[in-house]
Amino acid sequence: MPVIIPPLIEGDASSAVRVIVYEDLQCKDCAWLRRKLDDRVIPSFANRAGFEYRDFPLPKHAWARKASIASKHFQRTSAQAAMGFRREVLGNLSMITEETLPAWISAFAARHGQDSPEAIRALEDAALAAAVENDYQSGVAMGIARTPTVLVGETRFVEWIAIEELTAAIGHCLGAGA
Repeated sequence: MPVIIPPLIEGDASSAVRVIVYEDLQCKDCAWLRRKLDDRVIPSFANRAGFEYRDFPLPKHAWARKASIASKHFQRTSAQAAMGFRREVLGNLSMITEETLPAWISAFAARHGQDSPEAIRALEDAALAAAVENDYQSGVAMGIARTPTVLVGETRFVEWIAIEELTAAIGHCLGAGA
C-alpha cells in the first residue's frame, strides 16, 4: 500500500485561495523566492491563504531529488519540520553538496528530535521517492519546466518573480473570494 503524504501547506490550509509553489531545493532562484516569501508574502497572507509546496527537482541538480525525499520524510511526522528543513536547505545552498547533503539531513534530524539514522535511510524509501515523482509529474502535466513556478489562480509566475505582482495576484484572489 503506498504511503499517502498530504500536500505540504503553510498558512491557512482551509482557505479556498491556494498559492501553489513548485520548487527545486537546489535552485538559487527558489532560495531567493523562499526569502521573499518569508519576509514579505507569508506575513501578509498566511492567515487568509494556503501556500502549498510541491517538489520539482530539476534533472540538472545533483542532490535536489534527495533533498525533496528528505523533506517528505520529515513531513510524515511534522509539517513544521518539513518547512524548517526546506528553509534550512534553501538558506544554505552554497554550503551543501551531493556529498554533504546526508550530513545536513542527519544534523537537521538531530536538532529537531528526529531519528538521524532513520532520516538517512529514508533517502532510499521508494514510497517517498514516488511522492516526489508525483509532485514532479503533476508539474510536467501542467507545462512546468523551470523553478520556481508559482500558481495563483489562473496566474503563473516563473523563475525571477516580481513580488509586487505576486502579492497583487494573491490579494486579487482573496478579494474575489476564489
